[in-house]
Amino acid sequence: MFGLNDIPKFFLAFFLVLPIISILHEAGHVFFAWLMGGKNIKVTVGSGNILFRAGILEVRKYYFWYGLCTFDNLKRNKRFSNILIFLGGALFNAIAALIVIYWIEEKQLDPSLFTYQFTYFSMYYIFFALLPMPYPDGTYSDGKIILDLILYRGVERETIYRIHWSEEKKQWCVLDHNQNLVQAFTEEEQALAKAHEVAQNNRPSRLLNSKNGQEVEVRNYPRVPL
Repeated sequence: MFGLNDIPKFFLAFFLVLPIISILHEAGHVFFAWLMGGKNIKVTVGSGNILFRAGILEVRKYYFWYGLCTFDNLKRNKRFSNILIFLGGALFNAIAALIVIYWIEEKQLDPSLFTYQFTYFSMYYIFFALLPMPYPDGTYSDGKIILDLILYRGVERETIYRIHWSEEKKQWCVLDHNQNLVQAFTEEEQALAKAHEVAQNNRPSRLLNSKNGQEVEVRNYPRVPL
């Protein structure tokens, strides 16, 4: 039964153990995103205003709640590569929990409240990360995206944006996946900036440059693992 003596244990779990588990989870996504050639990798831990940034890590005010990993321009932007990236978070949590259990069984680590909470909440984190479900904000759990990828969906639903030189208008046109005009610019750099903005805000997406009669991929924006 939960009593007053358990309140410090609750704070230990909420403000120390869960953030550590969250960082390990995001590290799994980062590792496989890097392995698949991802660029501009960033990790956000928590929500609210930014407390500090250190390299690829961004820590926010409510550091004990929420986390995500962003990256783009995967060199290996295939179905299996994406499955590994979205599975990476739960995989790192599972490996970390198994290492702690092994150390305890081998008497290399004494069992304690911290180790108990770490293994317990690691399993909790893994379960809800892999449970295939949509979230109220329109995003999906890692498990939902993995299931979509296994069923040959997800990567195939990428939205394609293009920048294209229009001889008729003498302008650089940003086009959406239906070839509808988003915006036109006189300078190619302005068109590229706008195209990057709309593609990044509509992941998963690809940005192509239709230049000299050929389409060249400028960047791809995969889904964001949580």
